[in-house]
Amino acid sequence: MAEQLDVLRASVARLRTMVEGLDPGQLEVPAYPTEWTVADVLSHVGSGAVILERRFDDAVTGTDTPSDFAPAVWDAWNAKTPGDKAADALVADRSFVDRVGSLTDAQRAQFSFAMGPMVLDLAGFLGLRLNEHALHSWDVAVTFDPGARVAPDAVDVVIDNLQMITRWGAKPAGTEHRVTIRTSDPRRDMAITIGADSVSMDPAGPVDRPDLELPAEALVRLVYGRLDPDHTPPISGPGDLDELRRVFPGL
Repeated sequence: MAEQLDVLRASVARLRTMVEGLDPGQLEVPAYPTEWTVADVLSHVGSGAVILERRFDDAVTGTDTPSDFAPAVWDAWNAKTPGDKAADALVADRSFVDRVGSLTDAQRAQFSFAMGPMVLDLAGFLGLRLNEHALHSWDVAVTFDPGARVAPDAVDVVIDNLQMITRWGAKPAGTEHRVTIRTSDPRRDMAITIGADSVSMDPAGPVDRPDLELPAEALVRLVYGRLDPDHTPPISGPGDLDELRRVFPGL
């Protein structure tokens, strides 16, 4: 859990530095994805922090979170001005990591969070936030720097969360087949099984000739629908990258 929290803290600090350097006009330019402005991305980050902190507190105390809590938070954040979305996002972002960091060792060990059929420990819970935070930070960064990349320390953690994200966000695409992938920085050998009804990603074991070789950072963005041709680093192998872009339309 300590690794996830430390990396999340670093991601929060990076986003703060980035946002504090923006002028009011930059908050209103289209971000990535272009249907959102930079302020909208930050509103999503901030409202997510508020919702997760409430769910976190409720998990610690064994309380059910009211079903109308999240919609009320979204409505409140949607009504904010661009400047308030940005400023309030930084406050909520920091508040969430500080709240998690305040747990005792016993509370950390006992923490569990039910999410549909899954029950997550604290590391899993923080992993979900880190995934979202790292990718939305990239959404802001790439708006002003086309060569921006997801931070390496975040990639080192997020790369091992992609199996779960694949089950949620991938789109089945026809006849079942298998695509093997080797990543670098860090290295992983993965297999994506694409079928008519499901998509899965699993460790592949050693692969002599992977279908695709790419940086781990690029695989992270691929799974999150952020590896369009204009933001794709050099990739090798005979695999069909365009097919994988269709399988992973984005989250």
